[in-house]
Amino acid sequence: MHFPVVVFVPALFVATFALDNGLMRTPPMGWLAWERYRCDIDCEHDPKNCISENLFIDMADRLAEDGWRELGYDYVNIDDCWSSKERDKQGRLQPDPKRFPGGIKKLARYLHDRGLKLGIYGDMGTLTCGGYPGTPLDKIEIDAQTFAEWEVDMFKYDGCYSNATEQERGYPLMSKALNATGRPIAYSCSWPAYQGGLPPKVNYTQLGQICNLWRNYGDIQDSWDSVLNIIDWFSENQDVLIPAAGPGRWNDPDMLIIGDFGLSMEQSRSQMALWAIMAAPLFMSNDLRTISSKARSILQNKMAISINQDPLGIQGKLILKEKSNIEVFLRPLSNNASALVFFSRRTDMPYRYKTSLAKLNYTTGSYKVFNVFTEETMTLKDSAEFVVSVNPTGVVMWYVSPPAKLNLHQFYNGGKLLGSAYDDDDENAIPRVFL
Repeated sequence: MHFPVVVFVPALFVATFALDNGLMRTPPMGWLAWERYRCDIDCEHDPKNCISENLFIDMADRLAEDGWRELGYDYVNIDDCWSSKERDKQGRLQPDPKRFPGGIKKLARYLHDRGLKLGIYGDMGTLTCGGYPGTPLDKIEIDAQTFAEWEVDMFKYDGCYSNATEQERGYPLMSKALNATGRPIAYSCSWPAYQGGLPPKVNYTQLGQICNLWRNYGDIQDSWDSVLNIIDWFSENQDVLIPAAGPGRWNDPDMLIIGDFGLSMEQSRSQMALWAIMAAPLFMSNDLRTISSKARSILQNKMAISINQDPLGIQGKLILKEKSNIEVFLRPLSNNASALVFFSRRTDMPYRYKTSLAKLNYTTGSYKVFNVFTEETMTLKDSAEFVVSVNPTGVVMWYVSPPAKLNLHQFYNGGKLLGSAYDDDDENAIPRVFL
């Protein structure tokens, strides 16, 4: 896209095309070129930022040398505009010879030697979104085999210049073709984004059987409004999206833009926290060569990453929207732990939000609370009222240790969000929370 369906098919057909590659049991992490670098191919005048092997080598070096890889950021993903405008004489895709003179296989090995993985991009249409050769139905097998020969580790399949019928055939066929290569290649599908992201056009059961992750919604832009639009869509449709996610199959709200130009530090913490709560892939799209220390500290926050990577793989949800423009998100974690995010949509001043764990449906007991971004700890009884001060467009994020015993049946089946949980119109009233 930088956009695409899912139609019901018999169970036998789904089983035949199951991806079954055992990959991405936790949300993938790494770096992706698109949002920051788009289709910049002017290597003569912009050699440091154009889509070329040098850009991906630079980012690989930064991941390997600046502490990113050890935290789990191990994918380096090429997006659109990498290829030559023509296939070779054997009908295979080929990289632009001036911008990728060493070829993709050599680049992949450079990454592998540094403990990293290479992702690449294709499109189901006759052309990619950027106008480069696509991978239509008759090219799926040869392109999957080419990617395997190049030792690629992940493939993103976009949907520009294709229709719903082609997508219905092509996305499962590419899954089968990648499996048939014998090389484990993680598979990112843009199918649902081109079909509105929701049933009945989108069959999330099928998606989970053929793709490791999928784009549900439009492309992120370098702005806070864009981040909010994504958060809104995922929250409004969470009852459909949450059951679809799990180990090896993830909803993808798109890239992290932390370290670029459009977000404040408060907003950067908000994106990191909410992507962690949503069990989202963490693909940064920024310049790791010049990223600020403050942005780096957010992206390298070990507890936020740990929450994101929790092995249960349960996507969190919005549990409460207040009239004060404070929202509360909750994610169940392994070992009876949980994560809470208090998110402010206010734009005026810090807001002192008052509640208790009991009002957030925690069972009786004392809980150890770790503030993810300040690293402060405290112990709270479920009945004890507390106040969190949440900055405008910012978050307070907590890791809550056992004895948290969340009612997961309620989390999945009883989570009808109330428009407001206040007893009256007083902004300072204590909220009632119903999960």
